[in-house]
Amino acid sequence: MRPLVSTRDLNEWADRFLHYLVVERNYSEHTVAAYASDLSQFAEFWEEHGEEVGWVPTRQVFRDYFGMLSRGGLDSRTVARKLACLRSFFRYLNAHGLYQANPLRAIAAPKQPKRLPEQLSIEVVLAALALPDRSTPEGKRDAAILELFYSTGIRLGELVGLRIENVDLETRQIKVYGKGSKERIVPLGEHAAEALRDYLRSRSHIGNLSRGPVFVGRSGKPISARTVQRIVRKYLSEVDESGAWHPHVLRHSFATHLLDGGADLLAVKELLGHSSLSTTQIYTHVSAERLKQVYRQAHPRSRHVKEER
Repeated sequence: MRPLVSTRDLNEWADRFLHYLVVERNYSEHTVAAYASDLSQFAEFWEEHGEEVGWVPTRQVFRDYFGMLSRGGLDSRTVARKLACLRSFFRYLNAHGLYQANPLRAIAAPKQPKRLPEQLSIEVVLAALALPDRSTPEGKRDAAILELFYSTGIRLGELVGLRIENVDLETRQIKVYGKGSKERIVPLGEHAAEALRDYLRSRSHIGNLSRGPVFVGRSGKPISARTVQRIVRKYLSEVDESGAWHPHVLRHSFATHLLDGGADLLAVKELLGHSSLSTTQIYTHVSAERLKQVYRQAHPRSRHVKEER
């Protein structure tokens, strides 16, 4: 296999890599689109500088590239994602015999500022769940989507990809396929199960009710992630205008409310489908911050001495 000697070669392998992420790694549409943009941006840089180094991507080449990105004003989270994309891409090239070593292995990701996930109070979530008009097919669909997100904490891609044959309303559990096609069983609350049952009855005239996607449009085709985002944003914005809400906030709220209620951290990790406990632990910080805020507001001796005078 010959090494990459032009940006055309790079773009051809980038297309193969993106196809691999979709077909074999089950990456979300959002992540694949972001990686496609990252690879395209690197290809532009490579076109200008590749010949200078004989089309061999050295560590210095990447240091120059990421230095350019940082000077361009990109935040550390975006730079870290671009690094993760290229590191994964060159690992893929290594596996196909194009390079002997991954030149990105020794390049450290920029430090990330700790940012707690946004989440909604129980009262706000319940208010949003009460908004859909459950007497209409559209309202039944919207209610099922909101209830399912909050009851299970599943990701947007997992909800869009949920299939009828993986839903058991009798035992109230669903089987979902998360990142890397990892399978997990998630319990379904009574309210979510009833909303889902109600929605499926309302769409009995559209498509097969024994197999296929749970959420479909009028034509019977799977609902798009963008449509689900629009639905969630519509209802959450009605009860809280402070943010451009994304479905992920219901996942964050699900985890935070479980921990606030005394749930075990390991159990929450399994429910969310996290591969590492450290990823789940961020929600303990959210709960701790909330307790501090309640304490500061409620306890007469919590305020600074000067504030009391």
